[in-house]
Parts: sequence; structure tokens; C-alpha cells
Amino acid sequence: MSQPTVYHTELSGLELFNRGKVRDIYEVGEDLLIVASDRLSAYDSVLPTPIPKKGQVLTGLTLFWLDFFKDDVANHLITADIAEMPESVRMHSNVLRGRAMLVKRAETLPVECVVRGYLSGSGWRSYRENGEVCGVSLPTGLRESDKLPEPIFTPTTKAESGHDEPLSFEESTKLVGEETANTIRDRSLWVYAKAAEYAASRGVIIADTKFEWGTFDGKLILIDEVLTPDSSRFWPADQYAPGGPQPSFDKQYVRDWLDESGWNHEPPAPELPAEVVAKTTEKYVQAYEKVTGSELQA
Repeated sequence: MSQPTVYHTELSGLELFNRGKVRDIYEVGEDLLIVASDRLSAYDSVLPTPIPKKGQVLTGLTLFWLDFFKDDVANHLITADIAEMPESVRMHSNVLRGRAMLVKRAETLPVECVVRGYLSGSGWRSYRENGEVCGVSLPTGLRESDKLPEPIFTPTTKAESGHDEPLSFEESTKLVGEETANTIRDRSLWVYAKAAEYAASRGVIIADTKFEWGTFDGKLILIDEVLTPDSSRFWPADQYAPGGPQPSFDKQYVRDWLDESGWNHEPPAPELPAEVVAKTTEKYVQAYEKVTGSELQA
């Protein structure tokens, strides 16, 4: 039986804690239920057209990486098995199966921890303008999509709505303190390096990604989504050719279509045609299956 496409959830018996661009979060006692919908956000707008299976891919990949790092990096996951969740959640199993995680309610740090291993996106634009990214100076002569000499940490603000703004490392210390800033920088760089090494063995380049960290019982833990096509740029290694944009297993395909459509990036976003929806689903599923080596289950 195929999973239903879920654009928006209203779960009776559960209190809505927050509705983000692509996630609906509910209170379950002292814990939180994170539900990955099939909404897609691009250019800070939530598109009106859902992408089937997207929520399953985001949840499945996050679970894969949390398990991959479980011996080295503490995280907020309690369970993703609906059968192990309270009855108030189980009664919605037809909607939630494959797209929900019960997690500890951590105190979220107000910094998005962006790690870049390749020069792309806003990093490429910044480099062309001033030769640096978020205050990190880079060698001259780099091309778009070039691999950087070493991964760099380029934090941003964590905006509830609108666009996250770049931060220098010094600015991030003012938000979370010097010790915590050093810790999340070092841990983010370490997790990225390990994940990139593994993904390369699966034929995938992780060009960049962003992590979120929080605190629970005074301990720093990894939270939210981890190394998904929404939070990362995934490139097929066998097609990598620096000097321009790369084919990808993420939402860059949708961004490109939106640019070609003539949309000015101001809300409301346009509907996506059926062929773009189908191709985007295909790319997200490819990301999951190439990284995990497993078929996405219905």
C-alpha cells in the first residue's frame, strides 16, 4: 500500500507546537513529534504543490545518519516506530508512518551550522564578490563547484521566517558563547567530513550541508533533519565537472525551473507542473537509495 501524499497535517488529540516551512511539530507530553510533510520550500517560499514521498525521504535519511553517528554524536531521537509511540500518535498512523519521529524537546541553539566542502550557491556568489564566504578567505582562482582546500564552517542566523543571514564565526560566539561556538563548529566539521567520506563511497558528493544543535539536560545534541536533500547539496560523483552548476539529487532542479518560469521569488510561488513534480520525487528517492543502499519502502 502506497503512502498518502501529505501537504498539511491536523492531528486531532495533539497540540500543534510549531508549523515550519516543511515540518509540522506537535507536543506529545514532554516530548515532540516531528512530522515531515511533502511541502517544498524554495527561495523562502513554501510552494503550493506537494512532492510525493519527500517527507519519507527526509525522515528516512535523517534516521539513517542518526544511526550512522549514534556511537559518536548524541541526538534527540526517541523512536520513529509508530507502534512504540503513545496512542494519541498511533491513531494517526496512516498519515504518520514513515514520516514522523518522536524526539526529546531540546533547547535549540540560534545558529544554523553550515559546512561547505565545495564552492556553490550563495558561497559561490559571495566568493565572486569579495573572495571570501562568511568572513572565511579563500584562495584566488577558484571556479564554481570547485572542491575547497578543506571544508569551512559558515554559520547563519536561524530565521523563523524569511532568509537566514550569514554570520562570521565571531558573530556566532556572541549568540551562543565562545565555548559553545567552538564546539558546534568542530562537531559540525567532523560530522560533515565523516558523512562526505561515506557518501563518496556510495557515488555521492555532499557539497555542503547544515546542521542544527540543541541542548537537553545540559548536554549538546544533534537535532532536526540531518544530511537530507533539503539541508544539503548532493551531487552524483560520476558526473562531477567543476566550472559551473552540477546535476544534483536535491531541490536545485525545482529552483532551476522556478528561475526559468520567470517567477520573481516573491510570494505566492507558482504551481509546479506534473513533470517537474515527478522528476523532483525521482531525485529525492535517488538521494535516499544511493546513500543508504536500500530501496525506499512504501
